[in-house]
Amino acid sequence: MSRRGWLLFLAMSVIWGVPYLLIKVAVGEVPPVAVVFARCVVGAALLVPWTVARGQLRPALRHWKALLLFTALEMTGPWLLLSYAEQTLSSSLTGLLVAGVPFVAALAARLAGEEERLTPVRLVGMGLGVVGIAALLGLDLGRAEVLPIAAVGLVVLGYATAPLVVSRALPEVPGVAASSIALLVIAVVYAPFAVPRLGEVTAASTEARLSLLTLGVLCTAVALALFFALIREVGPQRALVITFVNPVVAVLLGVLLLGEPFTLGIAVGLPLVLAGCVLATRRSAPRPAPSVAAVDAAVR
Repeated sequence: MSRRGWLLFLAMSVIWGVPYLLIKVAVGEVPPVAVVFARCVVGAALLVPWTVARGQLRPALRHWKALLLFTALEMTGPWLLLSYAEQTLSSSLTGLLVAGVPFVAALAARLAGEEERLTPVRLVGMGLGVVGIAALLGLDLGRAEVLPIAAVGLVVLGYATAPLVVSRALPEVPGVAASSIALLVIAVVYAPFAVPRLGEVTAASTEARLSLLTLGVLCTAVALALFFALIREVGPQRALVITFVNPVVAVLLGVLLLGEPFTLGIAVGLPLVLAGCVLATRRSAPRPAPSVAAVDAAVR
């Protein structure tokens, strides 16, 4: 990838490695619908004025159908489902399940007729990434419940297909404008269900409220603007390889900031994830140009 692509990739890997932990903290005291509503209100409060000031709101609304589809696939459903799932699932298990996004994205891209080939090297890279995540987190699926896992499965479908909407139907819409409209729509949709429960947000601990604020500012407003830029820089499939790195970031933060042990799983899984990330982001070799003889034969 280009230098700009790598910078965006690394930024998104860190920023979206944090939400699993923040959501886990928030849903311990705040209902899932209020978690989604709060992060959307905070994100919209930051992005909508910026969009209006730059005169991008009206041009973006011309693509309202594609924007609504992107909103439903990337945020409306997935964010509520993640908050619901993390009431019972660990953030580590949730991260591993979401790491399946690139596989679904590759299948969706093939069905949508994307031109870029999924080479054997890139397939090996994605395989290494999943193996690394499994070794890294040492998950015990036996204790997990079926419905939360199914909810994360729906999240994977949404996350895998939403970038295709961006690259194919919203190439001219600025990322901040699209994100601001999406956040505003979600806030309006969830308001009737969340507003009556805002008392639980104000009564929550400082830790839970700070988690909601961080979700809204960093993991929503800033992250969505960067994510659009990443998709346009490296393509929808390669952009989704961040789902391999996000759980790694969460574990490393725990080791460095919370004093959690550096386990054998981390020692084995981290190199596998990073190697898989490098291989999975390799560009396909350009198709060879037809020879003059082949062109002459085709003409004849």
